[in-house]
Amino acid sequence: MRAPSRIYIGVRHDHKLCPPHSARDTAAAAAMADSWLSGDLLDIRAAAPLLLAAVAFFVLTMEQLSYRRKKGPLPGPALVVPFFGSIGHVVRDPTTYWDTLASRAKASPLGLSADYFLGTLVVFVRDTELSHRVLANIRHDAFYFIGHPFGKKLFGDHNPIYMSGDDHKELRRRIAPNFTPRALSTYASIQQRVIAAHLRRWLDAAGDGDGEPLRLRVPCRDLNLETSQTVFVGPYLDDSAREAFARDYNDFNVGLMAMPVDVPGSAFRRAKRAVARLVRTLGRCAGESKARMRAGGEPECLMDYWMQDTVWELDEAAAAGSPPPPHTGDEEIGGHVFDFLFAAQDASTSSLCWAVSALASHPDVLARVRAEVAAIWSPSSDEPITAAQMSEMRYTQLLAREVIRHRPPATMVPHIAREAFPLAEGCYTVPKGATVFPSLYESSFQGFRDAAAFDPDRFFSDERREDVAFRRNFLAFGAGAHQCVGQRYALNHLVLFVAMFATLVDFRRHDTEGCDDLAYIPTIAPKDDCAVYLKQRCAKLPSF
Repeated sequence: MRAPSRIYIGVRHDHKLCPPHSARDTAAAAAMADSWLSGDLLDIRAAAPLLLAAVAFFVLTMEQLSYRRKKGPLPGPALVVPFFGSIGHVVRDPTTYWDTLASRAKASPLGLSADYFLGTLVVFVRDTELSHRVLANIRHDAFYFIGHPFGKKLFGDHNPIYMSGDDHKELRRRIAPNFTPRALSTYASIQQRVIAAHLRRWLDAAGDGDGEPLRLRVPCRDLNLETSQTVFVGPYLDDSAREAFARDYNDFNVGLMAMPVDVPGSAFRRAKRAVARLVRTLGRCAGESKARMRAGGEPECLMDYWMQDTVWELDEAAAAGSPPPPHTGDEEIGGHVFDFLFAAQDASTSSLCWAVSALASHPDVLARVRAEVAAIWSPSSDEPITAAQMSEMRYTQLLAREVIRHRPPATMVPHIAREAFPLAEGCYTVPKGATVFPSLYESSFQGFRDAAAFDPDRFFSDERREDVAFRRNFLAFGAGAHQCVGQRYALNHLVLFVAMFATLVDFRRHDTEGCDDLAYIPTIAPKDDCAVYLKQRCAKLPSF
């Protein structure tokens, strides 16, 4: 039987052009071609969902395998939600989320645990020595500090958080004059003036102390914002600028805790724009301070102490025909002062709330603070506490350290691995691109005796001296190149607040179940926002 002949329509076959045999053959060939094409299209359309499913399955499988490979031996979820991972849990209930990672790390012999969000491996570090390894290795081939998981988008690349090496050392050298004893004494007078004014407002709002409790977190935040504004750039912000500043800082705070969705109208976008406005405002303050310091003015705020040396160096460079020294531009300085503001504002709000909570829960500690302060300072003098008097308040100073140890305001300091880094030698290497969270909070509960107890005597007693014996576990101010440069200022602020609050105010906690559980805002605060009943304790509030 003869095999069916092929039909060639103007195509080359065996290197010859074969024309069609007839019009009938041509029509038949065209019909057959249309049939084939239609069938192929139908087959592709039918197969498309299967192909897409196969591609998606491949991508998701590779993502899970990549996560498992990077996680290695660390405890963590066996499977993760594609790309998003645990980000919903982080935003919705951060307290439970971080507690879960800490529990896994505690059960691990390495003191580490792992998780995944937004396409990134997360490594949680509970072990103190491993935390020190991260904090001591801020360099181009190890880690860089990011301050917040999405902080670079908020703060900008110029922020000192992201600096390292010689450039960072030079900036810290320029910042050092802001925290000399003379500068701190200037700030202490301002701090007390603001604290006294806010305590007066709180007492006015509280009435006779038998009404509704006052929730202190927001009032403490307002107190700290005014303190920071006045201490950092005092004479250069008028009332309208302060109001705008407060609104922008509130937008920034909301954006810190929001999903990092950078689209018009989102909280994250509003926060970015607020930061830009705040930096411009602080940059204008830097310019005004330079002019005032050139004219021979006396320093009245942190910006003035900084600009004193800066204008001298700028003038020397200009006289020599040299370019301006690094880190002396107005807006860059504004960005650096914003970093101070961020570090001081929320951390101090946390510490003030926890100090009130601790004093209310430990009447013996409160009695000792009151007795010590009364022997040194009287509100009826209408004079602020001097630096010399503050140095005599040894128990109150050590109480402040215990507040910060017991409830470190910034519980973690996220870093990103620039390159693969052998964190636990021979046991685990952090992969490049992973986000690493050394836990300052967890370190505070290692080493110290009865670490969960609030006990200022652990530092006060000459026999115990736990601040020396376990100093590596006291990481509330960080360690290494990025250790908090303003820690003395922060401790002074807490000491002054405790001394004045304990002396001027009678108070009791509005105790409810779970009131002292941790809430992330983004630093930690009592879950009930530190609700207290207040009434005036002294005959007359001081008028500084």
